[in-house]
Amino acid sequence: MRVIAGELKGKQIQAVAGDHTRPTTDKIKESIFNIMGQFFDGGQVLDLFAGSGNLGIEALSRGMDRGIFIDMNFHAIKVIKGNIANLKLCDRAEVYRNDAFKALKVLAKKEQKFDLIFLDPPYGKIAITALLEEILKHDLLTEGGMIMCEYGKGMAVQFECTVLKEIRREVYGTIEILILEKVGESDENSHLSRVI
Repeated sequence: MRVIAGELKGKQIQAVAGDHTRPTTDKIKESIFNIMGQFFDGGQVLDLFAGSGNLGIEALSRGMDRGIFIDMNFHAIKVIKGNIANLKLCDRAEVYRNDAFKALKVLAKKEQKFDLIFLDPPYGKIAITALLEEILKHDLLTEGGMIMCEYGKGMAVQFECTVLKEIRREVYGTIEILILEKVGESDENSHLSRVI
């Protein structure tokens, strides 16, 4: 894997060994950033199921100010820290080993806000809509901020929500990508249906 664009263009990113993580390929990563916008003018990114930190590092290279990387896997955390150190991003990144839902609560208590959130949980194990509900509940996304969801094809994420607008859905082989943008303030009437 490599950084595709920005200040770190061409730099290598170490992958996590084994089959516990599923890295987003360079081709899919490039397509994701083409949809969201090539470059960013500052802001904060959350890479929630970070794996190697591939997506969050790409966002930092393309202009995000700071990134928070979270994963439950011990080996993934070691790889993320190694990648961040090798790319000299230590002053712009924080890495935590934690469960995703617990991490979202901790971030909310710290009054963190994100302009971009990557959600790439283990396929079929964690419902994307449950994660989206937690993000809205804790008001972790800035207005105009985006969420990129990656999940297995056929695990369609359907929702009714006035706060999140669907920007694009794309299918790449067995993978489906959904990109959402926050267009209003969260309230108690916001509702997300479950994965079907």
